[in-house]
Amino acid sequence: MRYVTAGESHGPELTAIIEGVPAGLTLSVDEINADLTRRQQGYGRGNRMKIETDQVKILSGVRHQITMGSPITLNVTNRDHAHWNEIMDPMVEATPANSVRQVVRPRPGHADLVGGMKYRHTDLRNVLERSSARETTMRVAVGSLCKQILSQLGVEVLGFVREIGGIESDANKLEQFTDLKELKQVTDASETRTFDEQADQKMRDLIDETKRAGDTLGGVVEVIATGMPAGLGSYVSADTKLDAKLAAAIVGINAFKGVEFGDGFTFAHRPGSEGMDEIFWEEQRGFFRKTNHLGGFEGGMTNGMPVIVKAVMKPIPTLYKPLMSVDIKTKEAYKANVERSDTTAVTAAAVVAEAMVAITLTKAILDKFDTDSMERLKEQVTNYREELVKY
Repeated sequence: MRYVTAGESHGPELTAIIEGVPAGLTLSVDEINADLTRRQQGYGRGNRMKIETDQVKILSGVRHQITMGSPITLNVTNRDHAHWNEIMDPMVEATPANSVRQVVRPRPGHADLVGGMKYRHTDLRNVLERSSARETTMRVAVGSLCKQILSQLGVEVLGFVREIGGIESDANKLEQFTDLKELKQVTDASETRTFDEQADQKMRDLIDETKRAGDTLGGVVEVIATGMPAGLGSYVSADTKLDAKLAAAIVGINAFKGVEFGDGFTFAHRPGSEGMDEIFWEEQRGFFRKTNHLGGFEGGMTNGMPVIVKAVMKPIPTLYKPLMSVDIKTKEAYKANVERSDTTAVTAAAVVAEAMVAITLTKAILDKFDTDSMERLKEQVTNYREELVKY
């Protein structure tokens, strides 16, 4: 399976084309739209979320709500394009009238300056329109489709918030949840997408305080995937390790700067005796582990335990108290341009990270099995699970 997204932040449409989805999957548009809504929600989001109500249209690859095995085209209309029609029109020739709102003062922390240097743009709007996190809309749509494939195979994926601005949720409270569906009900009901009510209130108070100060906040998100069979990925080459592919997928999200699996960076402070997952065996379940310090991976392969990915998002670099920059034309020092911004987008980033984990795990499964038919895929995964138990 492979996919590509296209579109600009204030362009007319956002599009994704996905190739390699098995035929015979009953596809729910409502589920995709629900995930797009989840991406737009969350405490600390900006006014853009009040303008857009993202709804997906399926333009190819699906007939009577069932995938045909051919490329699937997903489309989302940018409502805000109505205010940018002449400025962002793909086919109208540039004139002084429609070339207003040029960006020549790059914002620190964004792709503006380096993108302009790389592509020789004299208007940095050409950079920020595509490098905007608005593009993640289509990654969430693709990820939502992938979650529907995974669900048919007994795999569930959920992203949520662990920390915002140094305020951490109590990790011990995660143990009260018996499955991801129960956890999702709680985190989706939380404005900060966390599972800890006390931390939620502290996070919201901090976001309010930070907004008044014209500043922004980063945080940590976590994604858990349950039901993944052992042996996805491989130890034989660096580029076949599935945890490495997940790390690349996560760091490929806008503003993400670090990723860890399981207990991650805390291993630096522990002896090995406290970090490994001992192996057990029972006739009905085969090999298993009682702990999951390694986040579901050994040797670059899934080991049958839940996949646990944590990632850190930096504070959004667009500040209402702008930092210093330099005009690319005059080379004079200026305060950087201020584009519309969120105080924090960690809540949305959890949904995007969830989508990227779902996409990566789906690709790993589709790489391993025959994927022409959804029914055949389910049969093969079932047979593979039985083979693992008998090993």
